[in-house]
Amino acid sequence: MRSAQGETRQGLLRVSTAYAALVGWLYQDAGDMAGASFWRGVTQEIALRSRDPHLIGYALVNQAQVRTDLGDGLGVIDLCEAALQDTGRVMPKVRIMAMQQQAHGASLVGDRAAVDRLLDDADPLLGRADDERPWGNACKRTPGYLEVQRATCYGRLGLGAEASTLWTQVLGAVPSTAHRDRGVYLARHATAAATAREPEQAVAIAREAVQIAVETRSARMRQELSALERAMQPWHDALLGRDLTEVLAPIAERG
Repeated sequence: MRSAQGETRQGLLRVSTAYAALVGWLYQDAGDMAGASFWRGVTQEIALRSRDPHLIGYALVNQAQVRTDLGDGLGVIDLCEAALQDTGRVMPKVRIMAMQQQAHGASLVGDRAAVDRLLDDADPLLGRADDERPWGNACKRTPGYLEVQRATCYGRLGLGAEASTLWTQVLGAVPSTAHRDRGVYLARHATAAATAREPEQAVAIAREAVQIAVETRSARMRQELSALERAMQPWHDALLGRDLTEVLAPIAERG
């Protein structure tokens, strides 16, 4: 790439940005936040060198994803607002990504109204996310994409009953091929059920989530199941608490 010029160089920069973003996500999914942060930084640098406003917005959202996992709600909002500061220059797909990620930032600072507003405003854009670029297409290929984000945000806000209802709807539309996604959603659903004081349901849902976590060895799933364990603390010394310990034993042994 050092010697490439003109459109060849621009093409290489675009491909490199998408590649770095993918590597960053793989590190993030593996629970290696230092590696994820490094590769998100690489993504940002290459995107800036490309001078492509769509890729720059995409890279900012990638950075915001890391800040979300680190619990930095205001940092997420800053990055997403930067991606959205000139909406006329970025394609609908990037706007959707930035708005849904900003909703996660809003949930981290306890702002439910902003969560709903951002996701509601993103919804009409879904039908316009028809570009041919190969990166950032989760909003096109994920059934109930925005409701997945809403359910996750509601769970983070402690709205257990509302999140649990949404997860039931979302999981009904998840294809069998989306094994890893289903495992993450099940773990979040179980945590929402526990928050809604439905511990029996939480343990029942966790059984399937643990099976998928063992099969995929996903660090992200294990993290989600750790959140369930914390949500189930009120029943720690009861029979249900012991049941949950037994259910989680296979991933505890691997951990």
